[in-house]
Amino acid sequence: MISGAAAGALAKTVIAPLDRTKINFQIRNDVPFSFRASLRYLQNTYANEGVLALWRGNSATMARIVPYAAIQFTAHEQWRRILHVDKDGTNTKGRRFLAGSLAGITSQSLTYPLDLARARMAVTDRYTGYRTLRQVFTKIWVEEGPRTLFRGYWATVLGVIPYAGTSFFTYETLKREYYEVVGNNKPNTLVSLAFGAAAGAAGQTASYPLDIVRRRMQTMRVNTAGGDRYPTILETLVKIYREEGVKNGFYKGLSMNWIKGPIAVGISFSTYDLIKAWLTELANLRRVEK
Repeated sequence: MISGAAAGALAKTVIAPLDRTKINFQIRNDVPFSFRASLRYLQNTYANEGVLALWRGNSATMARIVPYAAIQFTAHEQWRRILHVDKDGTNTKGRRFLAGSLAGITSQSLTYPLDLARARMAVTDRYTGYRTLRQVFTKIWVEEGPRTLFRGYWATVLGVIPYAGTSFFTYETLKREYYEVVGNNKPNTLVSLAFGAAAGAAGQTASYPLDIVRRRMQTMRVNTAGGDRYPTILETLVKIYREEGVKNGFYKGLSMNWIKGPIAVGISFSTYDLIKAWLTELANLRRVEK
């Protein structure tokens, strides 16, 4: 859990400005995404609100990602054990994917309100939106009702199945193939980063349309595009398709995710493996000393 928490915190902090930029384009149907537009958004945010504004919402991200990543990596280890992944000498690729998906569902279910709070803070400024994480929960509870804290949950769960499943499956499969080629030597940090980057790109692409849906549902009341309503998954899908089409609607900002996703997942997986190996070695040394 310590390894997972540290890995998630480091990865999300590194890509926080890109994440905020992506979310702002995801929730708007009046501004097309482009790298020039995203750079302009970053420049305007810096000029109007200062450099720290680029990390606005990161406190909510940390409040969510630390328990989320800790639970996800720990749950993945437990689901691998329960499903006997890569232990009986048979082809367990299907179980490898299932273990990743179940780990994602487990962690997402236990931390979802924090994800919604992070999205709300990312798409508002501190003057007209929410000043603190506590204020996000208070205002939502009073003005919109407690059920709002789980708005977009099912879209998130549907999205996390291909995302977490594909990410863990790709990373674990690449590591296994690496072992078979070079022996039992563990991949170094650069190789782990490359495997994690590939896993991140695959996972983001597989789940991106549902990521758009959940962001629209999460930020419905604060959407700067004019208060559009996205009450259910199906209605949101239909509305986006009719008004924006497939490319500009369901894959808006995906190219940004191809940058930040591989960076984040690469850092996350490699950091997790490094810290876990270090803690294991430290525990073994203590046993020897005793």
